[in-house]
Amino acid sequence: MTPSTTFAGRSVALFGLGGSGLATALSLRAGGARVVACDDDPARMAAAGEQDIATADLRGADWSGFAALVLSPGVPLTHPAPHWTVGLARAAGVPVIGDIELFCRERAARAPGAPFVAITGTNGKSTTTALIAHVLAAAGHDVQMGGNIGTAILSLAPPAPGRVHVVEMSSFQIDLTPSLAPSIGVLLNLTPDHLDRHGDMAAYAAIKERLVAGSDHAVVGVDDAWSRAIAGRRAGPLTRVHVGEAGDGPGLLARRGVIIDGRAEPAVPVADLAGIGPLRGAHNWQNAAIAYAVAANLGVSADAFAQALRGFPGLAHRMEEVGRRGPVLFINDSKATNADSAEKALSAFQSIHWILGGKPKEGGIAALAPYFPRVAHAYLIGAASEAFAATLEGHVPFSRCGTLAAAVARAAAAAADDRAGEPVVLLSPACASYDQFRSFEERGDVFRSLVRALPGIAAVGP
Repeated sequence: MTPSTTFAGRSVALFGLGGSGLATALSLRAGGARVVACDDDPARMAAAGEQDIATADLRGADWSGFAALVLSPGVPLTHPAPHWTVGLARAAGVPVIGDIELFCRERAARAPGAPFVAITGTNGKSTTTALIAHVLAAAGHDVQMGGNIGTAILSLAPPAPGRVHVVEMSSFQIDLTPSLAPSIGVLLNLTPDHLDRHGDMAAYAAIKERLVAGSDHAVVGVDDAWSRAIAGRRAGPLTRVHVGEAGDGPGLLARRGVIIDGRAEPAVPVADLAGIGPLRGAHNWQNAAIAYAVAANLGVSADAFAQALRGFPGLAHRMEEVGRRGPVLFINDSKATNADSAEKALSAFQSIHWILGGKPKEGGIAALAPYFPRVAHAYLIGAASEAFAATLEGHVPFSRCGTLAAAVARAAAAAADDRAGEPVVLLSPACASYDQFRSFEERGDVFRSLVRALPGIAAVGP
């Protein structure tokens, strides 16, 4: 745990008692603050009370006595309308912050030079965060990994000289971190997402830009116009990362699966990603090149980086190999909750038996049409089935399966008869999970279990 000592002796309001909220309350209390916590869920209020965290309905609180409101990142700050706690805090002149702001203040007070790597972007954040942490740990660094990737940042060991914090940050978390100033700030890419929470794309991009604008050194993927513009405005040290044949100024290039350091003449090959399953596809070439930029900045040699890549296990639910039956490979990409994320998986395979659907997001799957020729058959599940069927009609053969269990059974049977070189049964839903599952993790876990229950399956991965 990282005790939040910068609010010692003061009262702090807290709204949102999920995993990170509860960790924040305990951190504040350990640091000497007086916490008054609130949540819309009575069960969470009761669970906090069992840990001796003071709870109350903040509607009736005296806000003049609070030094800050710590807001869960899942609670609206601005759009579609500020949460009622935000209105009360602002009326009383109380700053609204998040748990990563508490970490930043603690780092500034305790160990201002401690390495702090912050990673954001629309897609690829979790893979890149995990890859950076893996490479640094393999090189002998003391690494703490958390934030949006799973472990609440205040549950990690505190900042200290020589200890590297590698932290994934969502736009919601950045918005609640006014003093964000990482030693290395990473922006992977930008495509429309969460616009219901930010208003429009310009506002969303501006929030993401804050992470690299305040960093000592910025690493930016420049393959989309929004990120390229942000890199162009960057005044301080910057590493550009490109995927493809051409670059935008000197930087790192991920070309056909080979990372090339083009910051000096002549350009130097760093690592070949061929054969590394968790790093398939051009999007993962970018993730790996960005990981190298960060690792090199922290003293990891090219040889050590290339060796560490070979041991990267990948992430659950993101291009995760879960089983093989004969030539058929089964891939769990449940974390692909929008079309842009599903595109990455579709671009990495041929002869795809594609399981998709769930709670649809704006735009559907029309943007994926260039990849339809790769799809041997689509298996539709959940609430999006009819809308997706209309998009696929005349382009991709499909079956309405309803449930994930039915889709896995039909896809596995069809793929077994597919005479392509390496047929793939791919769960890449391009949808949220909430129509049939509590989370994308549960959806992916169910898929993994269904696959491994198939006769003749050879499990792959953990």
